[in-house]
Amino acid sequence: MLFRATNLNTYYGLIHALQKISLNVDQGEIVCLLGRNGMGKSTTLKSVMGLVPPQSGAIEFQGRSIFRALPHKVARAGVGLVPQERRIFPTLTVEENLLMGVKAGCQPPKDLEPWTLKRVYKHFNSLERRSRNKGSQLSGGEQQMLCMGRALMGNPLLLLVDEPSEGLAPLLVKEVRDVLLQINQAGVSILLVEHNLKVAMSLAHRCYLLGKGFVAFEGTMAELQARPDVMAKYLEVS
Repeated sequence: MLFRATNLNTYYGLIHALQKISLNVDQGEIVCLLGRNGMGKSTTLKSVMGLVPPQSGAIEFQGRSIFRALPHKVARAGVGLVPQERRIFPTLTVEENLLMGVKAGCQPPKDLEPWTLKRVYKHFNSLERRSRNKGSQLSGGEQQMLCMGRALMGNPLLLLVDEPSEGLAPLLVKEVRDVLLQINQAGVSILLVEHNLKVAMSLAHRCYLLGKGFVAFEGTMAELQARPDVMAKYLEVS
């Protein structure tokens, strides 16, 4: 098991945002977190990353505890984050933004190729063409690609990706979807938050469907599709 979270309880003040959330990701998997807005999907990723530390529970990555570890220590352990807000550096060039993702001493296992500028540019052709442009000069789709590329420069084994297709035109949504698939095929496991059900269905091996801070359903995408009652209740899909 690459990653496992067990009985996570996370609070915002008195608000019990995550209520005994448990989930896991195996090596090579894409696992999707689904649910309506405000159900705790982004909070789950932030709890794993240490940005919003859970009050109780357990988080293990490659058999070691990263529960309540500081974000930079989680990153050095091999977990990368592509946040919903993207958070690129607008005054730095594309190449400088990518180099900000490098973590000294963080190398992948010997059977996996390390992520370098050349390799990132191979997957994100538009970034190579605009390598000297500042972050503020990029389109929304290019900024999303830059955010993913920067996370990969840290050689993660697990990538946490929060709403990558949000606000993008349909052609860019397809491009992002294809890039995520390529990243996974290159050996990176992915825990994905995605509101676009079509994208999620085409990518994920398994899913967790969240109610208000709890897991309402877990299973394969085919098993979810076989439960229209669950989809109607928690995804507003009929």
